[in-house]
This record gives sequence, structure tokens and C-alpha cells, in this order.
Amino acid sequence: MKDLLTSFISFAFALLITYFLSLQSNYGSILYELVILIYLVHIISYIPSFLFKTEKFYDITGTVAYLFGVYFIYNSLIDKDIKLTSIIVLLLVFTWALRLGLFLFYRVFKFKNDTRFDNVKKSASKFLMYFMVSSLWVFLTTINAFVYVLNNDSDFGFFFYIGSLIWFIGFFIEVISDLQKFKFKLNDENKNKFINSGFWSFSRHPNYFGEILLWIGIAVISIPSLINLQYISLISPIFVYFLLVKASGIPILEESANKKWGNDEDYINYKNETPILFPNFLNQKK
Repeated sequence: MKDLLTSFISFAFALLITYFLSLQSNYGSILYELVILIYLVHIISYIPSFLFKTEKFYDITGTVAYLFGVYFIYNSLIDKDIKLTSIIVLLLVFTWALRLGLFLFYRVFKFKNDTRFDNVKKSASKFLMYFMVSSLWVFLTTINAFVYVLNNDSDFGFFFYIGSLIWFIGFFIEVISDLQKFKFKLNDENKNKFINSGFWSFSRHPNYFGEILLWIGIAVISIPSLINLQYISLISPIFVYFLLVKASGIPILEESANKKWGNDEDYINYKNETPILFPNFLNQKK
């Protein structure tokens, strides 16, 4: 019952955000259709995923929802004079979603299974909750970018350049961090070891720092175009930070790491000397 309630709340919350944003725009119907599209993609994917008790399509489902969302928003402006800045922001979202989705999809097949779902996929309601929360994730992370694009009234300027720079820095950190950890795990000599090299010597979760940073970049880009209730869309980077730092990201990984290496002196030193999220580039530890 609790899982079904959470699923319902996730959908209701997306509709609530959409309602407030629709009060301050003439494209409210587009946003409602966007919500339906995102949740429909996840529900369609959930059905075979549960029937075959597999989590392999979970991450790629989010990617498909992101890409469908980008196409849907672009298509809604196809008959209008779309500004280059709006197209660029759509490309930024598209690039991030495609890269991350393909990486996660390949990783889950390479390493066989995602331990987060060992018990989850056995329960219809709990597994559904994961897909519904993923739907909310897709909606809330992109709503700021999509509102900016739908406003379609901003030219190049200070906020666009600064926001773009922040986005590229965040994207670079996330991509390199993911690759460093992926290569580390591919090396049989590192089996049952933790990574503390590369970006991972500056932060215990540099990939999450990069992801949070790039969505902050999008928010900075959007600021000049927002009016009144549209500032609600700035929930995007706040939501990403909360979910990664307080909910499904860092807490789960930290708990898992403590179980594996909690008695390992090297890990204890690494944990004490390395920030959990925000990198310390001044004091690299070996």
C-alpha cells in the first residue's frame, strides 16, 4: 500500500508543478502532455520488466523518456521561429541523457545485475514505485530546461555563457568520473577494492557532483527568461541534489561501501580525508 501511495504521489506532484507553471504560460497543455508521455514510457517498460523480473531496462527507460521529452518539446515549437539558444539547451539535455543512458545500459549488461533491485523486482508494487519515481526524476530534472525552451525568448548573453560553462564543466567531471570507475572495475586486480584515484581522489562521489553541477548550469541559463511562478521550475537542480545526496544516491552507496570496507584501514583513511561530494582539488590523497 505504501509503495502504491508513493507512486500516486509522484504522479500527483508532477501534475501539481505543471498546474502552477501553466498559470504563468500559454503552453500549459504541452506540459501536461509531457507528464503523460514520461509516465506512459515508464509504465510500458515496467510491464515486461516485472514479468521477466529484470532491471536491465530500468535505466534505459529513463533515457528513452528524456529523449522523447526533448523531441516532444522541440516538435511543439516546430512551427515557430525557434531561437538558437533554445535549440542548444535541448541539445545539452539530449547529449547528457543519451550518454548517461547508454553508459548505464551497457554497464548493467557488463556487470550482470544491479544489486539495488535484487528484492525490489520481486514485488509488483515496489518495482512500480521505482519506475514512477524515475518518471518524476525525468520530469523534474528537465522541467527547468523545457520551460526555458518553451519561453523561447532569450538570446545569447551573460547568463547563457556562464550557465553553459558550468554545464560543460559538470558534464566533463561526470563523464570522466564514470569512465575512471568503469575502467577500475574492469581490472580483475581491483576486485573487491574501492577506487580512490583520478577524480575519486578529490571526492567520494565526483560523478554525482558533476551531474548536480550541469543542472545548475541549465538553471543559470534559464534565469533571464523566467517570470513569476515559472521560477518554480528551478526545482530541477534542487531536486537532483536532494535525490542524489539525501535519497537514492549517496546514502545507498555509502551504506554499501561501509559494509564492504568499513573495517579496512585504507578505506577509513580515504573516507576521513576525502569529501563526500564537493571535490577538494587542493589536497589530493594517494
